[in-house]
Formats: sequence, C-alpha cells, structure tokens
Amino acid sequence: MPPLAHPPPRQQIRFARGHDGVQLAYALCGKGPLLIKAATWLSHLEFDWESPVWRHVLDGLSANATFVRYDERGCGLSDRDAEDLSFDSWLRDLETLVDALGVERFGLLGISQGASIAIAYAARHPERVSQLVLHGGYARGRLVRSPTPEQREEAEMMRRLAELGWGKQDTAFRQFFTSQFIPGGTPEQHRWFNELERISTSPANAARFMREFDQIDVVARLAEVQCPTLVLHSTRDVRVPFAEGRLIASAIPGARFVPIDSGNHLILAHEPAWAHWLAEVRRFLGEAAPASDPMFETLTARERALLELLAQGRDNAQIAATLGLSEKTIRNRLTSVFAKLEVDSRGRAIVLARDSGFGKLSA
Repeated sequence: MPPLAHPPPRQQIRFARGHDGVQLAYALCGKGPLLIKAATWLSHLEFDWESPVWRHVLDGLSANATFVRYDERGCGLSDRDAEDLSFDSWLRDLETLVDALGVERFGLLGISQGASIAIAYAARHPERVSQLVLHGGYARGRLVRSPTPEQREEAEMMRRLAELGWGKQDTAFRQFFTSQFIPGGTPEQHRWFNELERISTSPANAARFMREFDQIDVVARLAEVQCPTLVLHSTRDVRVPFAEGRLIASAIPGARFVPIDSGNHLILAHEPAWAHWLAEVRRFLGEAAPASDPMFETLTARERALLELLAQGRDNAQIAATLGLSEKTIRNRLTSVFAKLEVDSRGRAIVLARDSGFGKLSA
C-alpha cells in the first residue's frame, strides 16, 4: 500500500475479562463523545488498522468521537478458544466492555450481525444508550426468516465447507464470502478481506459462528428500543437482504431509515455511497441529545420515548400503536408526564419538549 498522507490516530489496545474468564481485546481511538461498536466476527484490531476495507471507517468515526471497538470472543486478539460462542455470551461481552470503560451513556453502533447485539443491548439497558446506529443489520437469522429444508441444507453445507476450507492458503472458499461482503471491491480489497477471514478466526469457530448467526432472533426486542435510532442499509446488499433493514426500522419506535445506494454490505471508501453514509451518521450523532434540563431527568426511559412521539405531533392512537400499548395506558402515562413537567395541557408539554430538543427525529 502507498504511505498514508497523514499520521494515523493513535490506537490504544486494552483487555477486559468476560463473565466466564474469556479475555476480550478492545481498542480506543479519537477524541470526543463515546461511540462503541458492537463486535462482529471477521475482526482483528491490529490487522484492521491499515486495511483498505476498514481504515476509512476508523478515520471517519474517530474524527469526531472516541471510537471503541473490540474483537469478538473467538476472533482477532480476543481469546480464540472460547467454549461459549452463543448470542447471550456476545451480549454479556458488550456489557463487560461497557463496565470496563466505566461510562454511563454512549452512542452504540451495530453493523451486520453486530446490529442484533446492539438492539438487544439497547432494549435491555435503555438508560445507557443515547443513540443507536445500525447498518446492514438483521433481527432474524437466515433460518429464522426462511426456515425451509433447502435453506437448512445450504446452511449446513456452508458450515461444513468452512470447517474444511477456511484456514487454507487457497482462497477459493473464502472468496465466496468476500464476494458477498464487498462485491464491488478492488482486487486489493478482496485480497485483504480474504486474508482477514483466514487470520481472524479458526475454521472450527467460523462454522460455530455461522450456526449461531442463522438462529438469531431479536424481533421481539425491536419495540423495546427507546433511544433515537438511525438505520442504514445498502439497497443491493446480497449478504443481508434490504428488507431486513426495513423491518428493523419499521419496528423500532421513531427510527429513521436511510437507504444507501450500494451493492456492498460494507461500504467502501471509493464509492459515492461512503460520503452519504458518513454524512448521515455524523449528522445523527451530532444532533443535540434532548432534555438536558434536570426537569427531564425525572422521566423514565419509556416516558421519554412517549414524549418524543408527542413532540413529533403524534396523537394518542398513533403513540399507542407505535409503543404497543393501549390508548388508556397512553392517557395515564401522559398525565404522569404532564405532572412531572409541571404543565397543565398537551400543548404546553409539546412546546416545552420541542424547546428542549425532542421531536427532531421526524425530520
């Protein structure tokens, strides 16, 4: 690769111990509000650092934030021989990382399989996540959204091929995966991604990951996400169907959906879609977090979500449908919100909320 035109931002690599003793490697770079990326497989903190597939993402996101990412258990610099590679273990690892950082609130990024982990975490810890960004994600694994005999047979075949061909120098098998992740990549990017697949995890772990991915199901958790959410998805994504992004955005209350004009699962620096993606993410993360007034601290996370919808101009029926509650429950909760905000009418509550930053998610 040609030399970089500017010195790379410094990366600090640290370790945290998971609930079952697994060592998790994580890295921090940049300066500003905290943004944590939920882990995915096919990662290696050090190898990613100079990659032609990930480096522009690291530069772009760390320019305005303290960007934290970590290698998933079984991958990269984290322990490779983890006994537990379940979805629950991934969720608990994110909890471990947050505890190690000692932070109360932060932005959360979920890409591809990491989106499901981010969704589950945001639903479980609404008080922690200030903003949620999801790209190329899915709430349903392949065998959840299409559990046909043919799909099961294909999934089993792919897992078997991973066990046989993942670690070989011959890139033929891994190139199949690379062509799904970055079909529009350059030869250099394809070579790099092929090598990342080989060095990031073992053949046995690759098969175990695939088996778990196929069974992911966080659809029921989508309606429980209460923070502002941005959902992006490539319109011609062949790795994760575009419809899966639409499903996520339609089920998370107030989520904003941004189609990205690309055929790549991972957006590459040389395509016009990257500038669009980065601008949308920066704008979303840069929006002022609503309700810094101490008065709003008395509201629960659910009441803040209700107030957000109220400030957007939704009526009680629309709010009830969005939050999955009855209109009677909405009326009762609004009464509680009005009392906490010390207002005597719906109109006054809307004005106060909008003045404090609520209601911008519909823009």
